[in-house]
Amino acid sequence: MNLAVIPARGGSKRIPHKNINTFCGKPIIAWSIEAALKSECFDAVIVSTDCEDIAEIAREYGAEVPFLRPANLSGDHTETISVISHAIDWWAGNFEMPELVCCIYATAPFITSDDICLGKKILIKEDCDYAFTVTSFPFPIQRAFNISTESRIKMLYPKFFNTRSQDLEQAFHDAGQFYWGKAEAWMAKKKLFSNKAAPIILPTYRVQDIDTPEDWIRAEKMFMAL
Repeated sequence: MNLAVIPARGGSKRIPHKNINTFCGKPIIAWSIEAALKSECFDAVIVSTDCEDIAEIAREYGAEVPFLRPANLSGDHTETISVISHAIDWWAGNFEMPELVCCIYATAPFITSDDICLGKKILIKEDCDYAFTVTSFPFPIQRAFNISTESRIKMLYPKFFNTRSQDLEQAFHDAGQFYWGKAEAWMAKKKLFSNKAAPIILPTYRVQDIDTPEDWIRAEKMFMAL
């Protein structure tokens, strides 16, 4: 069986009630839940949370909340992979061991059911541990620089100063939407960033981290433009 796990703890600091704040007309977690259900890739879509308010809204939009996440897995520094392995362990102990598990972030309103289906196909075809969403940096990272405490510029890679942008190698970063993986890889806590992971490439205009109020405003404007 295939399982979707949406981590959504309470107690977010920079954006209070982040996982259930209204985003373009509905709680932001609802976009993730609805995309997961629409994909028809999963035998169950569950939300892992320590918060009753989040659990209530998750159930309202069709997800299951079969347990409340323990406090030791709900801190600011808890790794996502530990949350997913806990959910897998709980599900296996109460029902059956899943084969494939997809971690879907609660604050990923640009997620689509088509991308979720594509991710599953890539994971199976490539026979890797994980497949997750990535996107390209909008500007060559080789031309990046620091600003010192004296307000002075220092290139991180001075050797590329005279290299044309189009001649530099393209770089990518985690798009922060979802992560397909084999259950055994999650349980073994294998590294996500490795040669056993395959990319699901998204266009930059459908990717936006939402970590600050400014990010939230930008994301809503992007979403409405699309």
